[in-house]
Amino acid sequence: MIALPSRKTEGWRWADLRLAGTLGGEAPPANDDLPALNWLAGDTPQLLIVGGRLHHADNARFGRDPDRALPAHPLADIAAAEAQGGLIWDAQGDAGIVQVTHLATGGAAHVAHRIRVAAGARATLVEQVIDQDHDAWSNLRLDAEVAEGGSLERILLISGTSALNSERVAVTLAAHARFRQTVLVAGGSSARIEAHVMLAGEGAHADIDGVMLGTRAQAFDALTRLTHAVPGTSSAQKWRLVAGGQAQVSVSGGVTVAPQAQKTDAEQSLRGLVLARTAAVNVKPELEIFADDVKCAHGCAIGELDRAALFYLQSRGLPRMQAQALLTSAFIADGLAGIGPEGVRTALQALAEGWAP
Repeated sequence: MIALPSRKTEGWRWADLRLAGTLGGEAPPANDDLPALNWLAGDTPQLLIVGGRLHHADNARFGRDPDRALPAHPLADIAAAEAQGGLIWDAQGDAGIVQVTHLATGGAAHVAHRIRVAAGARATLVEQVIDQDHDAWSNLRLDAEVAEGGSLERILLISGTSALNSERVAVTLAAHARFRQTVLVAGGSSARIEAHVMLAGEGAHADIDGVMLGTRAQAFDALTRLTHAVPGTSSAQKWRLVAGGQAQVSVSGGVTVAPQAQKTDAEQSLRGLVLARTAAVNVKPELEIFADDVKCAHGCAIGELDRAALFYLQSRGLPRMQAQALLTSAFIADGLAGIGPEGVRTALQALAEGWAP
């Protein structure tokens, strides 16, 4: 039996991991009847991982990283122990885009990525997780290091109907390094998304953005922990949550400023939109500041669609449902605006616009 975190633990109070406890066995092997896949970033290096196993590699390396000695984490440790491999990427220069698609086939699938971005290099990882109506658990661990002046962007799309998706991303940034992550959770039965970023070099910057869209009896939960360890670092977090039906969508955004990390600039914007009285949105900003010369701010808001805006659109001839969809799409688009690759940004915005509660 896998030992999973309990909701009695504060950091896991909104997470729904019950499906993982029933799926201890490995995912079944892939067959030849795979669905047509839409590669978000077009003709770039690709990995197709089916049920946690490598199915296809196109100019991208799949393997196991022997060096995984990092702070203990319940789900990441399971991924490290059980994974057959993951993306191994040592990015140099303008490394471009690598795409990874995870296809859930039932059972439990664990994947462990390792990325190192060299000094001054630029790299972009585009990932999507798809389930085919299977009760499945996709569990991902990603460990990344970005050297001085390097840049790493990661974009994640989770879609499907019935899978549990969990991930723990840990990134360490050297001086003047940058990390941007944008997550769109638009499917599955439940999700646990974690991002841990250590800003370890002066001038380092991190952007953590996310959009989570729940409409059925779904539970989507995100947790971020950004640590400003040295002077002169900055970060920004932007989350947009939408809950309809019986969905529960939650985010806990954490920032820690070490005593020596003067001149830190950290901001959070956590907003939720509730579309039904049976749905729930939870937002929890957490600031631990041990330095006195810092600029840290957070803005949080949970509410329903603006009635005045709805009335205005309806008075201009839009049906109520169309007016609601237009306002919801604008709310969602704000959380995806920071995506770098234009084609990927357009694809995710189109997907979000087509989402309906």
